[in-house]
Amino acid sequence: MTTYDERASLSSLTATAERIRRAVEGVIEGKPEVVRLSLTVLLAEGHLLIEDVPGVGKTMLAKALARSIDCSVRRIQFTPDLLPSDITGVSVFDQQRRDFEFKPGAVFAQIVIGDEINRASPKTQSALLESMEERQVTVDGHTYELPSPFMVVATQNPVEMEGTYPLPEAQRDRFMARVSMGYPSPEAELRMLDAHGCSEQASPLDDLQPVAHAHEILKLVEAVRTVHVADAVRRYAVDLVTATRHHPDLRLGASPRATLHLVRAARAAAALAGREFVLPDDVQALAPAVLAHRLLPTAQAQLGRRGAEHAVLDILQRTPVPDPSAQAWRQARRL
Repeated sequence: MTTYDERASLSSLTATAERIRRAVEGVIEGKPEVVRLSLTVLLAEGHLLIEDVPGVGKTMLAKALARSIDCSVRRIQFTPDLLPSDITGVSVFDQQRRDFEFKPGAVFAQIVIGDEINRASPKTQSALLESMEERQVTVDGHTYELPSPFMVVATQNPVEMEGTYPLPEAQRDRFMARVSMGYPSPEAELRMLDAHGCSEQASPLDDLQPVAHAHEILKLVEAVRTVHVADAVRRYAVDLVTATRHHPDLRLGASPRATLHLVRAARAAAALAGREFVLPDDVQALAPAVLAHRLLPTAQAQLGRRGAEHAVLDILQRTPVPDPSAQAWRQARRL
């Protein structure tokens, strides 16, 4: 049975999320589904990978999401000469104190924007592994906690483009979801010209003011954790992930971390919809964004132009869906 406090928390969540959504959509024209997925990842305590060709607004989306929340933000421009210590920090010897002092790197912020992450070497990319998984950084044997909430929003260009390195499998697996911006519609592009095209007019990003505080986001994350996931829905998520490990077009399936991320994202999506329970529809809708970037297609599939997204869609069609009746999930909710 849903308590009054839980209903109040979910009501507060949807109101705050709506303010953030409107603020971001004031900067990013014509991409409501991308903005909604970004919010879902934020409330699910995940990290977001934005992949697309240059010039479609990847960095603009990351900046807009960061500025809409009153919290610390750091931006890292990934380049081939970037060092791991530039990200994590370094211990410097203090002559006066005659001792080493730790200088925090750019990762010590609540929202970290990694611009063009795949232009740095895999060695530098791996500097984010510990922080993204454990929300801490270890330097010279000392462990430093990162602030909460903590989210990495990274952008990358397609691997086929000049000067890029493919992200290691362990790095991709730490991103909860990957999203592609895509080209805007002609109408959205015309509105973009009105907002950004005049040099005398300030960018909408410059006028964007925070509409939520970091402590509010932490409360919303707690509210998302109260969303119920019935046993049948959890089994459905496990079946989808397990199917990726046996699909003939894939040589690397999704990890158990992917299952956890899929359920967490489904919880956040249900909360954003104002529901205190997860439907199989939530899992279905998020599966391509949460699973596809973790999968590696076989050589035969690549020759046949069947990517990881095609495999996920095929798995969604083949995997039996639990009873879609919403009443069933309400009755299954734990007291």
